Amino acid sequence: MLVDWSTRYHHLREVTRADVLAVADTLHGNQRRHTLSVLRSLFRHAKKTGAVFADPTTRIRIGRHDYGVILPLHPDDLGEAVSVATTPAVRLALALAAVHAVRPKTIRELLLDDIDLGSHQLIIAGRVRPLDDLTRHAVLAWLEHRRTRWPNTANPHLILSQQSAMETGPVSGVWLTNAFRGRAATLERLRIDRLLDEALTHGPDPLRLASVFGIDEKTAIRYAESARVLLAEAAEQPSQ
Repeated sequence: MLVDWSTRYHHLREVTRADVLAVADTLHGNQRRHTLSVLRSLFRHAKKTGAVFADPTTRIRIGRHDYGVILPLHPDDLGEAVSVATTPAVRLALALAAVHAVRPKTIRELLLDDIDLGSHQLIIAGRVRPLDDLTRHAVLAWLEHRRTRWPNTANPHLILSQQSAMETGPVSGVWLTNAFRGRAATLERLRIDRLLDEALTHGPDPLRLASVFGIDEKTAIRYAESARVLLAEAAEQPSQ
């Protein structure tokens, strides 16, 4: 599609609504919705940065994807997750999932070298992220506990357990997630809620989600679509 346009046009601003509709007419179902969603994000970003003057995807109906809408966690469930985070390790895991949308497996695999306190940065799955104050405080509290409890450990991983401190591998998945077992707000569910919250707060833009959190395109589109549905439903509710 973009390659085809590049053979006919010298600049993205030459693409018209008819061009977008011509592409849409050749697609069906989720493939059509997926393509239009990506194009909408592309042209919105291009218009915002001044690369184009008009958005040719405006007023083109995307439709809904054939999967369920992701719903946000209830505030009570979030509060319960905070209340069960009673140890430095669990509080750090909670911050990483709820603030940075880190998968439990990735939390387990984080290394000490992935944390740069001086530069206020952390590396998550190869991507550099700013280290916010909440997560930084959780990291500092954990590192103090880690140094006191296992001062001579050779394990390079950030989070340790009594068993992993005597080895070099990551903590087990069961150990990391145990505090949240049976709760609505598990670490994975907190990660999902963070991604949805980003889309609800900053707009249902899959390109932004993919860029900020490093998730794949299809996953980003699903969160953006869920946010779009929720925002539309909220707008339709009568004001109190």
